Amino acid sequence: MLTSIARTFPFIWPYRRRLMVSVFFALAVGLLWGTNLSISYPVFEVLLGDQNMDQHALEEIAKLEADKEKHRQDIAELHEEMELAGSSRAQSRIESEIKVNTDELSETETQLAWQRWLLAHVYKHLSEDRFSAFAAIMGVLLVATVLKGICVFIQEYLVGGVVQLSIMSIRKRLFRNTLALDYQSLSAEGTSELTSRFTYDMDVLTNGLYLLGGKVIREPIKAVVCLSGALWINWRLTVLSFIIAPLAGIVFYRFGRTLKKASHRSIESMARMYKVIGETFDSLKVVMAFNGQRAQRRRFHHENKTFFEKSMKLVKIDALTSPTTEFLGLVAVSLGLFPAVYLVLSGNESIWGIRLANGPMTLPELALLYSFLVGISDPARKLSSIYAKLKRASAAADRIFTFMDRRSAVVETRQPKQLPRHSVSIEFNDLNFAYHSKAEHTPPLALREINMSVMAGETIAVVGSNGSGKSTLINLLPRFFDPDHGSVMVDGIDIRDVRLADLRAQIGVVTQETLLFDETIESNIRYGCPGATDAEVEQAARQAHVMEFLAKLPAGMQTRVGEKGCRLSGGQRQRIALARAILRNPSILILDEATSAIDSHSELLIHETLEEFTTGRTTFIITHSLGQSMLNLVSRIAVMDHGQLTAMGTHEELLQECDLYRKLHHVQSQQRTALQVVGGYSEENVISLDNGAADEEDGRGPVGTGPRRTTRTPPLSQDSAHVGDHPLKGPLRKKAH
Repeated sequence: MLTSIARTFPFIWPYRRRLMVSVFFALAVGLLWGTNLSISYPVFEVLLGDQNMDQHALEEIAKLEADKEKHRQDIAELHEEMELAGSSRAQSRIESEIKVNTDELSETETQLAWQRWLLAHVYKHLSEDRFSAFAAIMGVLLVATVLKGICVFIQEYLVGGVVQLSIMSIRKRLFRNTLALDYQSLSAEGTSELTSRFTYDMDVLTNGLYLLGGKVIREPIKAVVCLSGALWINWRLTVLSFIIAPLAGIVFYRFGRTLKKASHRSIESMARMYKVIGETFDSLKVVMAFNGQRAQRRRFHHENKTFFEKSMKLVKIDALTSPTTEFLGLVAVSLGLFPAVYLVLSGNESIWGIRLANGPMTLPELALLYSFLVGISDPARKLSSIYAKLKRASAAADRIFTFMDRRSAVVETRQPKQLPRHSVSIEFNDLNFAYHSKAEHTPPLALREINMSVMAGETIAVVGSNGSGKSTLINLLPRFFDPDHGSVMVDGIDIRDVRLADLRAQIGVVTQETLLFDETIESNIRYGCPGATDAEVEQAARQAHVMEFLAKLPAGMQTRVGEKGCRLSGGQRQRIALARAILRNPSILILDEATSAIDSHSELLIHETLEEFTTGRTTFIITHSLGQSMLNLVSRIAVMDHGQLTAMGTHEELLQECDLYRKLHHVQSQQRTALQVVGGYSEENVISLDNGAADEEDGRGPVGTGPRRTTRTPPLSQDSAHVGDHPLKGPLRKKAH
């Protein structure tokens, strides 16, 4: 159990001084706990005896002095007998008796010194009246209890601070290591699984560390103090009580193994439930549009029920732990108490010839021994109640640190080369790539034998149906993942030989699903270049036509966009994303379906921006459709099919030489004609290459069942924030680079 939790110790070490102070207060709690229990002895003496405490102490001292003198005489006689003994066996017996008497003499002297100290420092302050003495003893008990409570508070507070600081450091390291992983690994893990590690797993570990620094330190100290007291009263009976210890160890070892397995399953079940919740609310429009509430409820009910079943296994084991501990504790106390009661009632020192006491036990001694034995069992009971929580914390630590130990599949070179600003070419050489997973030992290739050369400043459109590999191919350029074979070269330098930060500093990316942070519009634009001036941010916003709708927002640039930009329209979000890429001033621009999910007005504005901004930059446009405005931007078109580059050339060349491209163009021409007849809508030379997406999945290729039905926003429909706006006038100002 501690092996996993021990991984947290390097994070706790910086706060060791605070932790040591908390241990000091835990020691104080243990001593005060023992003090409270030891008060049972004077209470019994006052209530049951007919003497005051001073008289009792003097009587005890006299008795101990007599015992001391007797032991000395016995030892002296044994030494004389040793001199007369002839055989070695007799000498051995006598030596053994001398040793026993010497030990008893030492014990008697200790008790004598203790009684004298009590007489001089405690009993003399007590009243001779028995009731007044009892009241004074109870006052001491009250003060000790208050002090113990204060020490518990201070210890818990100090431990809480250490735990929170340590968890903050662990969370920070986990976040750093997670961001350092490659895109493929993180995508395979899933957002919900990652979130559960930062939330549920971290909370479980936090609770475990609270217990580890609090009760796990404090309760054993209390038990040790009580054990010391019990051994001091009668070590033989105390040892007899602990005969049950090996059995208890075996029982809790079995409990522990079962608990850790059950905890792992419970945490994994919780992660799956998080996944269902996340998918449901992230896809809320789809759920509502397709009346999928019932299906999502069924999915959630299944995972919720599974989590309940896994959790109930933990509850069952946890529920068994406490009564089992109480039973074992009662057996342990009874093993010491029954012989002790017999010795008190009979006045003997031994049972069945086995000596269990140095002298006849009194009732106050029996009460004190019982108090200390119960004082040992109480911490043991509390520790057993937190045993299950520590096992859950251990399982959570396993998940956290196992993930923290993972290393990115995209490895940075130790001796990076310098990468000047891209100005020559980009080459994809003999590329093979497959998405690897634990479920598949030999996954199918997503890219196969790709060879492509792109000159600096060219604009390349990469087209193909869903699953053809176009996004996968371009995602190799910023090293979201590395090819299994082959290389990507920028200006003759393998991108694996340069620093990731240097490579990605030259790349701007605009994706189909526009990703904005819940910050202001200015912060989202500045994300591409944190050191940019306000004037540069405004210029980028103007180039991307962001300023058009900013005038209609009350806070302007300081408007918060909401989670994932939910307060803005799709077109507005896309223009902010484009402004972010413009501010970065990249030498390489990647547009991944950047205009496929926005209105026609925003698409027109973005095309105008791209016509100016792509000049002098190497641009890759991943798209399903090519309108005339897009064709005016591109230098060449790369056609992807089943992970292979089937053709590359201009639009006219591909119509003549590429059967696949020609068929797709023919299908889209029919679709365009149908749209004109049915909807009275025309868009010049729209070429969609997204039909056959379903066919791609079952291996029949992108051509087959006819055109995919698409819906275009009519030309008069604009972004809700732009109704009545005039088209942008005048040429765009070109950014210096």
